[in-house]
Amino acid sequence: MRKIRGLWKLLFGRTTILILMLLVQVVALVGGFVLLDKYVFIFNYLLGFISLIILLYILNARQNSSFKITWIILILFAPFFGVIFYLFTRVQPGTRFIGIRIEAALEEQAPYLAQDPYVLEALEEEAPEAAGLARYIHDSGKYPTYRNTQIRYFSSGEEKFEEMVCQLREAKEFVFLEYFIVDKGVMWDTVLEILEQKVKEGVEVRFMYDGTCSLSLLPPNYPRKMKALGIQCKVFAPITPFLSTHQNNRDHRKVLVIDGHTAFTGGVNLADEYINEIERFGHWKDTAVMLRGEAVRSFTLMFLQMWDIRETMPTPIEPYMRYDFQMETRLWGGGYVTPYGDSPYDNENVGERVYMDVLYSAKKYVHIMTPYLILDEEMITALTYAVKRGVEVIIIMPHIPDKIYAYLLARTYYGQLIDEGVRIYEYTPGFVHAKVFTSDDEKAVVGTINLDFRSLYLHFEDAVYLFRNQAIKVIEKDFQRTLEKCQKITKEDCRNYNVFKKLAGRILRLIAPLM
Repeated sequence: MRKIRGLWKLLFGRTTILILMLLVQVVALVGGFVLLDKYVFIFNYLLGFISLIILLYILNARQNSSFKITWIILILFAPFFGVIFYLFTRVQPGTRFIGIRIEAALEEQAPYLAQDPYVLEALEEEAPEAAGLARYIHDSGKYPTYRNTQIRYFSSGEEKFEEMVCQLREAKEFVFLEYFIVDKGVMWDTVLEILEQKVKEGVEVRFMYDGTCSLSLLPPNYPRKMKALGIQCKVFAPITPFLSTHQNNRDHRKVLVIDGHTAFTGGVNLADEYINEIERFGHWKDTAVMLRGEAVRSFTLMFLQMWDIRETMPTPIEPYMRYDFQMETRLWGGGYVTPYGDSPYDNENVGERVYMDVLYSAKKYVHIMTPYLILDEEMITALTYAVKRGVEVIIIMPHIPDKIYAYLLARTYYGQLIDEGVRIYEYTPGFVHAKVFTSDDEKAVVGTINLDFRSLYLHFEDAVYLFRNQAIKVIEKDFQRTLEKCQKITKEDCRNYNVFKKLAGRILRLIAPLM
Protein backbone atom coordinates (compact mmCIF):
# COMPACT_ATOMS: atom_id res chain seq x y z
CA MET A 1 0.00 0.00 0.00
CA ARG A 2 2.80 2.43 0.90
CA LYS A 3 4.51 1.69 -2.44
CA ILE A 4 1.26 2.46 -4.28
CA ARG A 5 0.95 5.72 -2.35
CA GLY A 6 4.51 6.62 -3.23
CA LEU A 7 3.87 5.92 -6.90
CA TRP A 8 0.74 8.08 -6.83
CA LYS A 9 2.65 10.99 -5.28
CA LEU A 10 5.45 10.55 -7.81
CA LEU A 11 3.03 10.59 -10.75
CA PHE A 12 1.31 13.78 -9.61
CA GLY A 13 4.12 15.49 -7.72
CA ARG A 14 5.70 18.79 -8.71
CA THR A 15 8.87 17.06 -9.96
CA THR A 16 6.84 15.05 -12.47
CA ILE A 17 4.99 18.19 -13.54
CA LEU A 18 8.31 19.98 -14.12
CA ILE A 19 9.62 17.10 -16.25
CA LEU A 20 6.38 16.90 -18.25
CA MET A 21 6.42 20.63 -18.90
CA LEU A 22 10.02 20.43 -20.13
CA LEU A 23 8.99 17.63 -22.48
CA VAL A 24 6.14 19.81 -23.69
CA GLN A 25 8.72 22.51 -24.41
CA VAL A 26 10.71 20.12 -26.62
CA VAL A 27 7.62 18.72 -28.36
CA ALA A 28 6.27 22.22 -28.96
CA LEU A 29 9.50 23.41 -30.51
CA VAL A 30 10.03 20.32 -32.68
CA GLY A 31 6.35 20.09 -33.58
CA GLY A 32 6.29 23.77 -34.36
CA PHE A 33 9.09 23.48 -36.86
CA VAL A 34 7.52 20.41 -38.48
CA LEU A 35 3.90 21.61 -38.63
CA LEU A 36 4.23 25.36 -38.94
CA ASP A 37 7.45 25.39 -40.96
CA LYS A 38 7.65 28.92 -42.39
CA TYR A 39 5.25 30.33 -39.76
CA VAL A 40 7.25 29.17 -36.79
CA PHE A 41 9.10 32.49 -36.59
CA ILE A 42 5.76 34.23 -35.94
CA PHE A 43 5.17 31.90 -33.00
CA ASN A 44 8.68 32.61 -31.69
CA TYR A 45 8.20 36.37 -31.93
CA LEU A 46 4.85 36.10 -30.16
CA LEU A 47 6.35 33.90 -27.45
CA GLY A 48 9.25 36.33 -27.09
CA PHE A 49 6.86 39.26 -26.66
CA ILE A 50 4.83 37.43 -24.00
CA SER A 51 8.04 36.39 -22.24
CA LEU A 52 9.21 40.02 -22.18
CA ILE A 53 5.93 41.20 -20.64
CA ILE A 54 6.12 38.53 -17.94
CA LEU A 55 9.79 39.28 -17.25
CA LEU A 56 8.97 42.97 -16.77
CA TYR A 57 6.18 41.99 -14.40
CA ILE A 58 8.50 39.72 -12.41
CA LEU A 59 11.20 42.39 -12.13
CA ASN A 60 8.71 44.89 -10.72
CA ALA A 61 6.80 42.47 -8.49
CA ARG A 62 6.93 42.60 -4.68
CA GLN A 63 8.72 39.31 -4.37
CA ASN A 64 11.88 37.84 -2.90
CA SER A 65 14.85 38.25 -5.26
CA SER A 66 15.59 34.50 -5.22
CA PHE A 67 12.16 33.79 -6.71
CA LYS A 68 12.69 36.50 -9.32
CA ILE A 69 16.06 35.11 -10.41
CA THR A 70 14.68 31.56 -10.67
CA TRP A 71 11.72 32.59 -12.81
CA ILE A 72 13.93 34.78 -15.04
CA ILE A 73 16.36 31.90 -15.63
CA LEU A 74 13.51 29.50 -16.34
CA ILE A 75 11.79 31.81 -18.82
CA LEU A 76 15.01 32.74 -20.62
CA PHE A 77 16.25 29.13 -20.78
CA ALA A 78 12.92 27.53 -21.73
CA PRO A 79 10.48 30.28 -22.81
CA PHE A 80 7.49 28.10 -23.69
CA PHE A 81 7.74 25.97 -20.57
CA GLY A 82 8.68 28.94 -18.35
CA VAL A 83 5.75 31.09 -19.46
CA ILE A 84 3.20 28.27 -19.18
CA PHE A 85 4.50 27.12 -15.80
CA TYR A 86 4.59 30.66 -14.43
CA LEU A 87 1.00 31.29 -15.48
CA PHE A 88 0.03 27.84 -14.21
CA THR A 89 1.34 28.64 -10.72
CA ARG A 90 0.30 32.31 -10.59
CA VAL A 91 -3.12 32.50 -12.24
CA GLN A 92 -5.16 30.64 -9.63
CA PRO A 93 -8.47 32.37 -8.81
CA GLY A 94 -8.86 30.24 -5.68
CA THR A 95 -5.77 31.69 -4.03
CA ARG A 96 -7.05 35.26 -4.25
CA PHE A 97 -10.37 34.12 -2.79
CA ILE A 98 -8.60 32.46 0.15
CA GLY A 99 -6.53 35.58 0.80
CA ILE A 100 -9.63 37.79 0.85
CA ARG A 101 -11.48 35.46 3.22
CA ILE A 102 -8.58 35.27 5.68
CA GLU A 103 -8.20 39.04 5.66
CA ALA A 104 -11.92 39.39 6.40
CA ALA A 105 -11.64 36.83 9.22
CA LEU A 106 -8.75 38.72 10.80
CA GLU A 107 -10.76 41.95 10.72
CA GLU A 108 -13.68 40.24 12.45
CA GLN A 109 -11.36 38.69 15.03
CA ALA A 110 -9.48 41.95 15.70
CA PRO A 111 -11.22 42.65 19.06
CA TYR A 112 -10.20 39.19 20.29
CA LEU A 113 -6.62 39.62 19.02
CA ALA A 114 -6.11 43.06 20.56
CA GLN A 115 -2.83 43.48 22.37
CA ASP A 116 -3.17 43.96 26.13
CA PRO A 117 -1.43 47.34 26.65
CA TYR A 118 -0.32 46.40 30.16
CA VAL A 119 1.50 43.32 28.85
CA LEU A 120 3.28 45.36 26.17
CA GLU A 121 4.15 48.09 28.67
CA ALA A 122 5.67 45.54 31.05
CA LEU A 123 7.66 43.98 28.21
CA GLU A 124 8.84 47.44 27.09
CA GLU A 125 10.22 48.14 30.55
CA GLU A 126 11.82 44.69 30.82
CA ALA A 127 13.28 44.36 27.31
CA PRO A 128 12.66 47.06 24.67
CA GLU A 129 14.04 44.88 21.84
CA ALA A 130 11.60 42.09 22.63
CA ALA A 131 8.78 44.62 22.82
CA GLY A 132 9.68 45.77 19.32
CA LEU A 133 9.29 42.23 18.00
CA ALA A 134 5.98 41.87 19.87
CA ARG A 135 4.71 45.05 18.22
CA TYR A 136 5.81 43.78 14.80
CA ILE A 137 4.06 40.41 15.22
CA HIS A 138 0.85 42.13 16.31
CA ASP A 139 0.88 44.96 13.75
CA SER A 140 1.95 42.81 10.78
CA GLY A 141 0.84 39.33 11.77
CA LYS A 142 -2.18 40.38 13.93
CA TYR A 143 -1.26 38.16 16.90
CA PRO A 144 -0.70 39.55 20.44
CA THR A 145 1.75 38.67 23.18
CA TYR A 146 0.45 37.08 26.40
CA ARG A 147 1.69 36.54 29.95
CA ASN A 148 -0.73 34.19 31.74
CA THR A 149 0.30 31.11 29.80
CA GLN A 150 2.11 27.93 30.75
CA ILE A 151 4.19 25.76 28.43
CA ARG A 152 5.19 22.13 28.21
CA TYR A 153 7.89 21.20 25.70
CA PHE A 154 8.06 17.76 24.12
CA SER A 155 11.41 16.50 22.87
CA SER A 156 9.82 13.74 20.77
CA GLY A 157 6.64 12.85 18.96
CA GLU A 158 6.10 10.03 21.43
CA GLU A 159 6.00 12.47 24.35
CA LYS A 160 3.58 14.75 22.55
CA PHE A 161 1.33 11.85 21.58
CA GLU A 162 1.12 10.56 25.15
CA GLU A 163 0.09 13.97 26.53
CA MET A 164 -2.20 14.65 23.56
CA VAL A 165 -4.16 11.46 24.29
CA CYS A 166 -4.54 12.43 27.97
CA GLN A 167 -5.77 15.92 27.11
CA LEU A 168 -8.19 14.67 24.45
CA ARG A 169 -9.77 12.28 26.93
CA GLU A 170 -10.44 15.26 29.23
CA ALA A 171 -12.19 17.34 26.54
CA LYS A 172 -15.59 18.63 27.65
CA GLU A 173 -16.74 21.23 25.10
CA PHE A 174 -14.88 21.21 21.78
CA VAL A 175 -11.83 19.88 19.94
CA PHE A 176 -10.26 21.55 16.90
CA LEU A 177 -7.64 19.69 14.82
CA GLU A 178 -5.74 21.15 11.85
CA TYR A 179 -2.90 19.05 10.42
CA PHE A 180 -0.76 18.85 7.30
CA ILE A 181 -0.31 15.07 7.26
CA VAL A 182 -2.83 12.50 8.54
CA ASP A 183 -2.28 8.81 7.89
CA LYS A 184 -3.98 5.70 9.17
CA GLY A 185 -2.04 3.80 11.81
CA VAL A 186 -1.54 3.56 15.55
CA MET A 187 -1.41 7.32 16.12
CA TRP A 188 -4.40 8.43 14.07
CA ASP A 189 -6.48 5.36 14.91
CA THR A 190 -5.98 6.05 18.63
CA VAL A 191 -6.91 9.70 18.25
CA LEU A 192 -9.92 8.88 16.08
CA GLU A 193 -11.23 6.37 18.61
CA ILE A 194 -11.10 9.07 21.31
CA LEU A 195 -12.80 11.60 19.04
CA GLU A 196 -15.62 9.15 18.30
CA GLN A 197 -16.18 8.71 22.03
CA LYS A 198 -16.07 12.46 22.62
CA VAL A 199 -18.75 13.04 19.99
CA LYS A 200 -20.99 10.56 21.80
CA GLU A 201 -20.44 12.58 24.98
CA GLY A 202 -21.63 15.75 23.23
CA VAL A 203 -18.22 17.30 22.51
CA GLU A 204 -18.02 19.29 19.26
CA VAL A 205 -15.20 18.01 17.05
CA ARG A 206 -13.88 19.81 13.98
CA PHE A 207 -11.11 18.19 11.94
CA MET A 208 -9.28 19.78 9.01
CA TYR A 209 -6.38 18.39 6.99
CA ASP A 210 -4.40 19.55 3.97
CA GLY A 211 -5.32 18.39 0.47
CA THR A 212 -1.96 16.68 -0.07
CA CYS A 213 -3.35 13.83 2.05
CA SER A 214 -5.97 13.18 -0.63
CA LEU A 215 -3.25 12.19 -3.10
CA SER A 216 -2.00 9.11 -1.29
CA LEU A 217 -2.88 8.97 2.42
CA LEU A 218 -6.63 9.31 2.86
CA PRO A 219 -9.43 8.38 0.43
CA PRO A 220 -11.38 11.17 -1.32
CA ASN A 221 -14.55 10.28 0.57
CA TYR A 222 -12.88 10.55 4.00
CA PRO A 223 -14.82 13.70 5.05
CA ARG A 224 -18.07 11.81 4.48
CA LYS A 225 -16.80 8.97 6.69
CA MET A 226 -15.96 11.48 9.41
CA LYS A 227 -19.38 13.09 9.11
CA ALA A 228 -21.00 9.68 9.59
CA LEU A 229 -19.12 9.49 12.91
CA GLY A 230 -20.38 12.91 13.96
CA ILE A 231 -17.07 14.66 13.26
CA GLN A 232 -17.14 17.85 11.20
CA CYS A 233 -14.39 17.45 8.61
CA LYS A 234 -12.87 19.57 5.85
CA VAL A 235 -10.03 19.26 3.37
CA PHE A 236 -7.99 22.38 2.72
CA ALA A 237 -7.45 22.85 -1.03
CA PRO A 238 -8.09 19.28 -2.27
CA ILE A 239 -5.73 18.11 -4.98
CA THR A 240 -6.96 17.44 -8.50
CA PRO A 241 -4.13 15.75 -10.47
CA PHE A 242 -2.86 17.92 -13.37
CA LEU A 243 -5.42 20.65 -12.58
CA SER A 244 -4.05 21.99 -9.29
CA THR A 245 -0.56 22.99 -8.20
CA HIS A 246 -0.40 21.23 -4.86
CA GLN A 247 3.12 22.42 -4.23
CA ASN A 248 1.94 25.99 -3.59
CA ASN A 249 0.20 27.52 -0.55
CA ARG A 250 -0.41 24.37 1.45
CA ASP A 251 -1.74 24.35 5.02
CA HIS A 252 1.44 23.19 6.76
CA ARG A 253 0.14 23.96 10.27
CA LYS A 254 -0.22 21.43 13.08
CA VAL A 255 -2.77 22.77 15.55
CA LEU A 256 -4.84 21.07 18.23
CA VAL A 257 -7.12 23.13 20.50
CA ILE A 258 -9.07 21.61 23.39
CA ASP A 259 -11.87 23.53 25.13
CA GLY A 260 -10.12 26.85 24.50
CA HIS A 261 -7.69 26.31 27.38
CA THR A 262 -5.11 23.91 25.90
CA ALA A 263 -3.32 23.94 22.53
CA PHE A 264 -0.58 21.93 20.83
CA THR A 265 1.69 22.79 17.93
CA GLY A 266 5.11 21.84 16.57
CA GLY A 267 6.47 19.53 13.92
CA VAL A 268 4.48 16.42 14.81
CA ASN A 269 1.77 15.34 12.35
CA LEU A 270 -0.79 12.56 12.84
CA ALA A 271 1.13 9.63 11.33
CA ASP A 272 3.13 6.75 12.76
CA GLU A 273 6.58 7.81 11.59
CA TYR A 274 6.30 10.91 13.82
CA ILE A 275 6.13 8.71 16.93
CA ASN A 276 8.62 6.09 15.63
CA GLU A 277 5.91 3.46 15.49
CA ILE A 278 7.27 2.75 12.02
CA GLU A 279 10.76 3.52 10.73
CA ARG A 280 11.17 5.43 7.48
CA PHE A 281 14.40 7.41 7.78
CA GLY A 282 16.07 6.02 10.86
CA HIS A 283 15.04 7.53 14.18
CA TRP A 284 12.58 10.40 13.74
CA LYS A 285 13.51 13.37 15.95
CA ASP A 286 10.67 15.85 16.37
CA THR A 287 9.47 18.46 18.86
CA ALA A 288 6.23 20.09 19.98
CA VAL A 289 4.79 22.35 22.67
CA MET A 290 1.60 22.41 24.69
CA LEU A 291 0.16 25.74 25.82
CA ARG A 292 -2.31 26.30 28.63
CA GLY A 293 -3.74 29.73 29.33
CA GLU A 294 -4.54 32.97 27.55
CA ALA A 295 -2.26 32.39 24.55
CA VAL A 296 -4.46 29.47 23.47
CA ARG A 297 -6.90 32.11 22.27
CA SER A 298 -4.68 32.86 19.26
CA PHE A 299 -4.67 29.20 18.18
CA THR A 300 -8.46 28.98 18.50
CA LEU A 301 -8.84 32.00 16.23
CA MET A 302 -6.14 30.74 13.86
CA PHE A 303 -8.09 27.52 13.37
CA LEU A 304 -11.40 29.33 12.78
CA GLN A 305 -9.78 31.51 10.10
CA MET A 306 -8.93 28.45 8.02
CA TRP A 307 -12.17 26.61 8.82
CA ASP A 308 -14.39 29.49 7.68
CA ILE A 309 -12.71 30.06 4.30
CA ARG A 310 -15.51 28.28 2.42
CA GLU A 311 -18.30 29.05 4.88
CA THR A 312 -21.14 31.36 3.91
CA MET A 313 -21.49 32.58 7.49
CA PRO A 314 -18.46 32.82 9.81
CA THR A 315 -18.40 30.78 13.00
CA PRO A 316 -19.51 32.79 16.08
CA ILE A 317 -16.33 33.50 18.05
CA GLU A 318 -17.49 34.14 21.58
CA PRO A 319 -18.63 30.56 22.40
CA TYR A 320 -15.05 29.35 21.83
CA MET A 321 -13.28 32.02 23.88
CA ARG A 322 -12.04 30.97 27.32
CA TYR A 323 -11.38 33.57 30.01
CA ASP A 324 -10.80 31.45 33.11
CA PHE A 325 -7.79 29.16 33.29
CA GLN A 326 -6.46 26.69 35.82
CA MET A 327 -2.70 26.68 35.94
CA GLU A 328 -0.76 23.45 36.59
CA THR A 329 2.36 23.12 38.71
CA ARG A 330 3.86 20.59 36.28
CA LEU A 331 3.98 23.16 33.46
CA TRP A 332 6.54 25.93 32.96
CA GLY A 333 5.38 29.52 33.25
CA GLY A 334 6.64 33.05 33.48
CA GLY A 335 7.82 35.42 30.80
CA TYR A 336 5.94 36.13 27.59
CA VAL A 337 4.31 33.88 24.99
CA THR A 338 3.47 34.92 21.43
CA PRO A 339 1.71 32.40 19.17
CA TYR A 340 1.56 33.52 15.55
CA GLY A 341 0.47 32.34 12.14
CA ASP A 342 2.01 33.11 8.77
CA SER A 343 -0.01 33.43 5.58
CA PRO A 344 1.39 33.52 2.02
CA TYR A 345 -1.25 36.09 1.03
CA ASP A 346 -0.46 39.06 3.29
CA ASN A 347 2.85 40.11 1.69
CA GLU A 348 4.49 39.83 5.11
CA ASN A 349 6.92 37.01 5.87
CA VAL A 350 6.34 36.88 9.61
CA GLY A 351 7.98 33.48 10.07
CA GLU A 352 11.22 34.57 8.44
CA ARG A 353 11.23 37.94 10.21
CA VAL A 354 10.94 36.32 13.64
CA TYR A 355 13.85 33.97 12.87
CA MET A 356 15.93 36.88 11.60
CA ASP A 357 15.11 38.97 14.68
CA VAL A 358 16.43 36.15 16.87
CA LEU A 359 19.64 36.07 14.83
CA TYR A 360 20.16 39.84 14.74
CA SER A 361 19.43 40.35 18.45
CA ALA A 362 21.41 37.38 19.79
CA LYS A 363 24.33 38.11 22.10
CA LYS A 364 25.76 34.66 22.91
CA TYR A 365 24.26 31.89 20.80
CA VAL A 366 21.55 30.82 18.37
CA HIS A 367 20.89 27.07 18.16
CA ILE A 368 18.71 25.71 15.36
CA MET A 369 17.10 22.40 14.47
CA THR A 370 15.58 22.17 10.99
CA PRO A 371 14.92 19.37 8.48
CA TYR A 372 15.67 21.55 5.44
CA LEU A 373 18.18 24.28 4.63
CA ILE A 374 17.21 26.07 1.43
CA LEU A 375 18.08 29.71 2.03
CA ASP A 376 17.73 33.09 0.40
CA GLU A 377 20.44 35.74 0.61
CA GLU A 378 18.72 37.56 3.47
CA MET A 379 18.77 34.48 5.70
CA ILE A 380 22.37 33.64 4.75
CA THR A 381 23.35 37.19 5.71
CA ALA A 382 21.52 36.95 9.04
CA LEU A 383 23.21 33.64 9.91
CA THR A 384 26.72 34.73 8.94
CA TYR A 385 26.46 38.24 10.40
CA ALA A 386 25.51 36.76 13.77
CA VAL A 387 28.77 34.78 13.72
CA LYS A 388 30.74 37.86 12.76
CA ARG A 389 29.33 39.59 15.83
CA GLY A 390 30.72 36.80 18.01
CA VAL A 391 27.50 34.80 18.33
CA GLU A 392 27.73 31.00 18.30
CA VAL A 393 25.44 29.67 15.54
CA ILE A 394 24.85 25.91 15.39
CA ILE A 395 22.46 24.15 13.00
CA ILE A 396 21.37 20.52 13.43
CA MET A 397 20.31 18.84 10.19
CA PRO A 398 19.20 15.28 9.35
CA HIS A 399 21.81 12.67 8.45
CA ILE A 400 19.18 10.48 6.78
CA PRO A 401 17.00 12.80 4.66
CA ASP A 402 13.36 12.25 3.74
CA LYS A 403 13.74 14.09 0.41
CA ILE A 404 17.01 13.54 -1.40
CA TYR A 405 16.65 16.65 -3.57
CA ALA A 406 16.18 18.83 -0.46
CA TYR A 407 19.28 17.31 1.14
CA LEU A 408 21.38 17.81 -2.01
CA LEU A 409 20.28 21.44 -2.04
CA ALA A 410 21.10 21.88 1.65
CA ARG A 411 24.62 20.54 1.07
CA THR A 412 25.28 23.38 -1.39
CA TYR A 413 24.98 25.86 1.51
CA TYR A 414 27.21 23.93 3.93
CA GLY A 415 30.55 25.14 2.59
CA GLN A 416 29.63 28.82 2.52
CA LEU A 417 28.14 28.76 6.01
CA ILE A 418 31.05 26.78 7.49
CA ASP A 419 33.55 29.20 5.91
CA GLU A 420 31.79 32.04 7.74
CA GLY A 421 31.89 30.21 11.07
CA VAL A 422 28.44 28.63 11.24
CA ARG A 423 28.71 25.16 12.78
CA ILE A 424 26.66 22.44 11.10
CA TYR A 425 25.91 19.04 12.58
CA GLU A 426 23.94 16.06 11.27
CA TYR A 427 21.79 13.85 13.46
CA THR A 428 23.36 10.44 12.85
CA PRO A 429 20.48 8.24 14.17
CA GLY A 430 18.19 9.44 11.41
CA PHE A 431 15.90 12.31 10.46
CA VAL A 432 15.35 15.63 12.23
CA HIS A 433 11.89 17.08 11.61
CA ALA A 434 12.02 19.62 14.48
CA LYS A 435 11.71 23.34 13.78
CA VAL A 436 13.35 24.98 16.79
CA PHE A 437 15.36 28.15 17.52
CA THR A 438 16.85 28.90 20.94
CA SER A 439 18.96 31.90 21.87
CA ASP A 440 20.77 33.20 24.95
CA ASP A 441 18.65 31.15 27.40
CA GLU A 442 15.87 33.72 27.02
CA LYS A 443 14.33 33.23 23.56
CA ALA A 444 12.92 30.24 21.72
CA VAL A 445 10.71 29.48 18.75
CA VAL A 446 8.92 26.15 18.32
CA GLY A 447 6.51 25.56 15.46
CA THR A 448 6.02 24.30 11.93
CA ILE A 449 8.31 26.69 10.04
CA ASN A 450 11.23 25.10 8.17
CA LEU A 451 14.27 26.98 6.89
CA ASP A 452 13.23 26.67 3.25
CA PHE A 453 11.39 28.74 0.68
CA ARG A 454 8.12 26.82 1.02
CA SER A 455 7.73 27.40 4.74
CA LEU A 456 9.06 30.95 4.73
CA TYR A 457 7.12 32.19 1.70
CA LEU A 458 4.48 29.82 0.33
CA HIS A 459 2.79 27.81 3.08
CA PHE A 460 0.39 28.56 5.91
CA GLU A 461 2.49 28.10 9.05
CA ASP A 462 2.36 28.65 12.78
CA ALA A 463 4.77 28.87 15.71
CA VAL A 464 5.18 30.05 19.29
CA TYR A 465 7.76 32.65 20.29
CA LEU A 466 8.83 32.38 23.94
CA PHE A 467 10.65 35.10 25.84
CA ARG A 468 12.04 34.45 29.32
CA ASN A 469 9.69 31.53 29.87
CA GLN A 470 10.99 28.70 32.04
CA ALA A 471 10.54 26.24 29.17
CA ILE A 472 13.37 27.86 27.18
CA LYS A 473 16.11 26.24 29.27
CA VAL A 474 14.39 22.88 28.82
CA ILE A 475 14.34 23.39 25.05
CA GLU A 476 18.05 24.28 25.07
CA LYS A 477 18.85 21.17 27.14
CA ASP A 478 17.11 19.06 24.51
CA PHE A 479 19.21 20.73 21.82
CA GLN A 480 22.39 19.86 23.71
CA ARG A 481 21.27 16.24 24.20
CA THR A 482 20.48 16.00 20.49
CA LEU A 483 23.86 17.53 19.63
CA GLU A 484 25.58 14.67 21.45
CA LYS A 485 24.08 12.29 18.86
CA CYS A 486 25.32 14.33 15.91
CA GLN A 487 28.47 14.44 13.80
CA LYS A 488 30.07 17.76 12.95
CA ILE A 489 30.35 18.60 9.25
CA THR A 490 33.77 19.97 8.38
CA LYS A 491 35.16 21.82 5.39
CA GLU A 492 36.97 18.61 4.45
CA ASP A 493 33.63 16.74 4.47
CA CYS A 494 32.32 19.31 2.02
CA ARG A 495 35.36 18.92 -0.26
CA ASN A 496 35.14 15.12 -0.21
CA TYR A 497 31.41 14.99 -0.87
CA ASN A 498 30.44 13.00 -3.98
CA VAL A 499 31.10 15.16 -7.04
CA PHE A 500 27.96 14.05 -8.85
CA LYS A 501 25.82 14.87 -5.81
CA LYS A 502 27.54 18.25 -5.63
CA LEU A 503 26.72 18.87 -9.28
CA ALA A 504 23.10 17.75 -8.80
CA GLY A 505 22.72 20.11 -5.86
CA ARG A 506 24.15 23.04 -7.82
CA ILE A 507 21.78 22.38 -10.71
CA LEU A 508 18.82 22.11 -8.33
CA ARG A 509 19.82 25.41 -6.75
CA LEU A 510 18.87 27.13 -10.02
CA ILE A 511 15.24 26.30 -9.25
CA ALA A 512 15.48 26.07 -5.44
CA PRO A 513 12.54 28.44 -4.75
CA LEU A 514 10.28 26.16 -6.82
CA MET A 515 11.25 22.94 -5.04
